[in-house]
Amino acid sequence: MCVAGFNLNKDQDTPAAHEVLQCALLERGRSAHAAECAVVIFWCMLHVLGQQGADEASCLMKRMDVSVPEAEKRTGKNAVNMQETYTVYLIETAVSGGRSCPPDSLWRRYSEFELLRNYLLVTYPFIVVPPLPEKRAEFVWHKLSADNMDPDFVERRRVGLENFLLRVASHPVIANDKVLLHFLTEDRGWKELVHETGFEGKVDSRLRALNATFRVKNPDKHFTEMKHYSDELQSIISQLLRLRVRVADRLYGVYKVHGNYGRVFSEWSAIEKEMGDGLQSAGHHMDAYSSSVDDILEEEEHYADQLKEYLFFAEALRAVCRKHELAQYELEAALMDLTSKKQQREELTTGMLRTFSFKGMTSKLFGQETLEQRDARLKMLEEQIVEGEETVQQKTADREEHMCCAWEDMQRFRGQKARDLREALINYTHMQMNMCRKGILVWTNAKECFSKM
Repeated sequence: MCVAGFNLNKDQDTPAAHEVLQCALLERGRSAHAAECAVVIFWCMLHVLGQQGADEASCLMKRMDVSVPEAEKRTGKNAVNMQETYTVYLIETAVSGGRSCPPDSLWRRYSEFELLRNYLLVTYPFIVVPPLPEKRAEFVWHKLSADNMDPDFVERRRVGLENFLLRVASHPVIANDKVLLHFLTEDRGWKELVHETGFEGKVDSRLRALNATFRVKNPDKHFTEMKHYSDELQSIISQLLRLRVRVADRLYGVYKVHGNYGRVFSEWSAIEKEMGDGLQSAGHHMDAYSSSVDDILEEEEHYADQLKEYLFFAEALRAVCRKHELAQYELEAALMDLTSKKQQREELTTGMLRTFSFKGMTSKLFGQETLEQRDARLKMLEEQIVEGEETVQQKTADREEHMCCAWEDMQRFRGQKARDLREALINYTHMQMNMCRKGILVWTNAKECFSKM
């Protein structure tokens, strides 16, 4: 079923949708502008179909558990027949709900996760698509390896890939995508299915995006503000991560210096008789305190990765805003072309040229065109105007669809961001408080050792 340019497939063609559409069509009869009526219909459909999508997604998550439990290093030949070492990640999907079926499992490379996300970006331009974890380590303090084959880095990336899959599988729209389900459950034929969608041909070129950014005349105020917000969010999180690296470097130095206390106390205890036991015990406490920094900074990396996720989320948010700019730019270009064609028709009909034109100059140089030529041009212009009006209607519908769907997903994202970052920052403060308590405990124990001397 199709109403006012919006198509419903069989799954969406429900009695509830019919009822909403009937109400919207009544509004159409009262409205003076067809464009306003199309927006009314779209909003009604968006509400109904959004509710259906959310229900279907929740059912999907109830019947399937997704995890990435391990990573494995492998060696093989690449596309140019050269030996390479790479990492693959095990994806397990299990039927949830208490059933005892064994989980399905398959291995995927990081590049396959990238292909999946690129497909999602093109297929769902109105969605803030969850980001992948970094391919190479960024914002690392000096004792942490930046090698992408380092076991600790691979483990953190495994956690990030699992988080990515959980986010896309719980999204009310993406969760029902056939390509995603094949990625999770089918070991063979997945790449062929992705390429059959032809998503590569729909990727917006960088030149088009730049044109839209700098030449769009009337961008939506809300999307402009959201784009500026994404820039500021990315800048602030980058500053936090850089600051955290500096603090980690200094903290590591402070803790390791305490190891010198342990060494000196142990040497001192060797020359003392009455004070020896107390000094040696205090030295052991200092050694334990010095070595505890490794676990502390390893735990800190977990919170840093949560911040990095939203550093990359900011870019995904900006991509949605850029897509709006492109839709608005294409609409404005179609409107300008239609206005130009109508002006040419008017000039041809009345014989009056409002502005300088190449056609007017050639007419003066080579004489007026014949009546048959004029009628042929007029007929061609009429056809072009009809096509232009259809193009404007289509571009308007595309822009409104993207605006409505994107704004709804942006609000969902903002709620998710507030929850996740609040939890991460609170847990980080708890970790810092526990670290300080352990420091107090070490010095309390050292005090008791000194008291017994």
